[in-house]
Amino acid sequence: MRADDARDTEAAASAADARDPPTVWTIGHSTRSGAELVHVLNAFDIELLVDVRRFPGSRRYPQFARETLARTLRSADIEHRWIETLGGRRRPDADSPNRAWQHPAFRAYADYLATDEFAQGLSELLDLAYGLRTVVMCSELLWWRCHRRLIADVLVWLGIPTVHIRDASAAEPHRLRAPARIVAGRLSYRA
Repeated sequence: MRADDARDTEAAASAADARDPPTVWTIGHSTRSGAELVHVLNAFDIELLVDVRRFPGSRRYPQFARETLARTLRSADIEHRWIETLGGRRRPDADSPNRAWQHPAFRAYADYLATDEFAQGLSELLDLAYGLRTVVMCSELLWWRCHRRLIADVLVWLGIPTVHIRDASAAEPHRLRAPARIVAGRLSYRA
């Protein structure tokens, strides 16, 4: 994240200054059934699932197509929101400062963190999380292999506790890990 561009992200989280921060959870739907996903969400008392897949569909797992997922969650009294602006699959900037990321997909998302679009999506997520116990969902089970890792980095940098759910009995708090670091009070992925 570029230091000069971090202002929008900080502004998106300004509401956090006035209230105790909520915990934001993350999960990957992986190969679960819809019922299994609901079971896991219920184990953590989740009230709202925020879908952060840029393209919320799956040929291999049709139970996670956007409308099907929304119906499944609704039947379990869990709200659903798709925030496209938090979705992955971005293109890296040619002059990316985030060279500590070797994988181009992570570098691209690190570049995207500095955009107004990301800041808007983050603001929407935080507004929702202050009202409902919220989980951020993508498809990858392992959070460290998903752009949820970078979303979690931003949240933790902003003082928002973030917890990765693996299954109904396993979750772990997010901590910044290489290549993420704080430099002069800012989140950085510079080499």
